[in-house]
Amino acid sequence: MDIDKLVLEYPMINDMRECREIMWLNESSGEEMPIPFGLNDIEDAEARLARFAPYIRKAFPETESTGGIIESPLKEIPSMKKKLEEDEGKAIPGRLFLKCDSHLAVSGSVKARGGIYEVLKFAEKVAMEKGMLTKDDDYSILTEDRFRELFSGYSVAVGSTGNLGLSIGIISAKLGFKVTVHMSADARQWKKDLLRSKGVTVVEYEDDYQKAVAEGRRLAAGDKKCHFVDDEGSADLFLGYSVAAKRIIPQFEEAGILCDDEHPVFVYIPCGVGGAPGGITFGLKEMFGKNIHVFFGEPTHAPCMTLGMMTGLNDKISAQDIGLDGKTAADGLAVSRPSRLVGTIMKSLLDGCFTINDEKLYPFLADLKDTEGIEVEPSACACFTGPHHVLASEAYLIKNGLKDKLENATHIIWATGGSMVPREEMDKYYKMGKETK
Repeated sequence: MDIDKLVLEYPMINDMRECREIMWLNESSGEEMPIPFGLNDIEDAEARLARFAPYIRKAFPETESTGGIIESPLKEIPSMKKKLEEDEGKAIPGRLFLKCDSHLAVSGSVKARGGIYEVLKFAEKVAMEKGMLTKDDDYSILTEDRFRELFSGYSVAVGSTGNLGLSIGIISAKLGFKVTVHMSADARQWKKDLLRSKGVTVVEYEDDYQKAVAEGRRLAAGDKKCHFVDDEGSADLFLGYSVAAKRIIPQFEEAGILCDDEHPVFVYIPCGVGGAPGGITFGLKEMFGKNIHVFFGEPTHAPCMTLGMMTGLNDKISAQDIGLDGKTAADGLAVSRPSRLVGTIMKSLLDGCFTINDEKLYPFLADLKDTEGIEVEPSACACFTGPHHVLASEAYLIKNGLKDKLENATHIIWATGGSMVPREEMDKYYKMGKETK
């Protein structure tokens, strides 16, 4: 690959090579392009999750209050907004919200959507093929020993930096599948320990995420009864994540959030390989069209989606190709090569990407706790610079006719993980945040 030639064509790569923060705007956003999924796919995934709700409710008592639906609150964070404005010395017109996927039930991260969904879909397929389940059944029967016995003859495998491994591991083990999680060097020790405590086999690698996924895929390929959850290209993961967009509609209504020509909504989602933010973006664009503007936030050391989309090379280029190490405190975002599925779908949907230096993550984490009493993990803090990046993008605002509508805007930071972080670990993060400021 001729990187020098790429740099001439895309000068922003120079800043990326030096780990300088950038804001990249997608010129193709809004163009008419074919997309392999549609509203019917989101509705199919939503219906499947509804069928499984009685099972989830019974298997995970913490979902009792939501009737077995794994969903997170949308919270307005005015005090954090004020802090961001003070620190930056610039106002953020409109309202600021946090989508608390950091506190999703069962596995405490955005991965509780797609990850759990894909395993449930596999379990449904196995049980239906054996004639033990129909769509009309009460799916709470899946807690019975006969199903655990059935599923024990199958296995599930995944490669992960952490949170996807948690969601896949927890739900697979609960159903009765044998489950192996291939963990990269970036994964936090507490996540490995938690998985092992649930009876999950954890295989550790000294290499990065790509190696863990590749090895997991290779080992699973030799076993016909093994389902490999492919974080780099799974349609089921993608569609599981997309359901979030349908569920946010009543939350908008409850919060008095309008999303129309006069009331733009800006959404900022932390991005690793791209599956979760891609699925959510697809869903949001299906629901709200051009009036919702979505941006991904990535660490300066691992800006894989930004690099792939900017160059149009998608998964054919990695952060290492431009001299970056892919290492970041945002463990869930420590990915050097983007999803082979997501980049092409995002070409007409995503509005842009921005990068953030690691040293900002912990202070944002501490500020969120101090101002709003909400605790998240470092990865979930990758997007707090998003509103100021967008507000500083004059040409983008003018091109989209947004300049005179910003007072009516809503900004949503999508918090991706945090509630399962052990107390001692969270206290350490907080302390680092206070010391770094």
